[in-house]
Amino acid sequence: MAMLFPLLAVLIWAANTIVSKAAAQVLDPAAISLYRWLLASLVLMPFCLPAVRRHLGELKRWLPRLLVLAMLGMVMFQCLAYYAAHSTSATNMGVITALVPLLGLLLNAAVFRQPVGAMAWLGVVVSFSGVAYLLGQGDPLSLLAHGINPGDALMLAGAAAYALYGILLKRWAPPFGAWVNLYLQASLAVLLLLPLTFTAQSMAIPAKGIGLVLFAGIGSSVMAAYFWMRGIQKLGSERTAIFMNLLPLFTALLASALLGETIRHYHWLGGALILLGVALGQGLLRVRPGLILSFVNK
Repeated sequence: MAMLFPLLAVLIWAANTIVSKAAAQVLDPAAISLYRWLLASLVLMPFCLPAVRRHLGELKRWLPRLLVLAMLGMVMFQCLAYYAAHSTSATNMGVITALVPLLGLLLNAAVFRQPVGAMAWLGVVVSFSGVAYLLGQGDPLSLLAHGINPGDALMLAGAAAYALYGILLKRWAPPFGAWVNLYLQASLAVLLLLPLTFTAQSMAIPAKGIGLVLFAGIGSSVMAAYFWMRGIQKLGSERTAIFMNLLPLFTALLASALLGETIRHYHWLGGALILLGVALGQGLLRVRPGLILSFVNK
């Protein structure tokens, strides 16, 4: 029963990738980006505002860091995904998002000088081989000639932003509790997204877009967060984090069923290599060094 909580969270987040792709047909990316976090902050406000008032003095000191977190996690990651959805598939979006743990490992090493073990580096090589195979649609060398699809490049940038968000959130650990932290970041995201609205062709929500905004604002931003936090309470953070590896699989299956996307061989192989690399990087799989050396020497 405890495993149901993270499973539901990952399933909702996978469905949100489908929503992002569907929204590309009916909503301006700036519109759904703003309305999503506005709705989430309004839903959370009655429960979180009393606590915010009690911590007003402390909040002033934390405001710069909360702004950075809101920019990375709420604005850059999801907003870039809405723009990416115009030129890449939902399947690709889900697979690229699976890179977040390894991108976090690399950023931790580059920015905070965290040591990276041999197994983690092996995971990086395996995962990025999968990325090259996926983005090259089975021909990695084609990336040298044609470059990366703009949508895939945006998703990679968004995944890197979210990886940095995860690192800073853990390092800074705002002391207001999970729900209040979410409310504060969602509210700040609304303010940060306001300038982007001037680039939108239209901020209107057509009839077909109402359900998409509701799902993104309540389902993905609030309900999935609740299920994920419940999973952490029941299983612990490390065991819960493993369930994120199911995101690309759930996304691919939903994209095939709901959007009619064709899952090709390079999705399966590239995705499998990415997940294998993530598993190696997270220490979920162990490979004996002697085994690698014996293979190389053959």
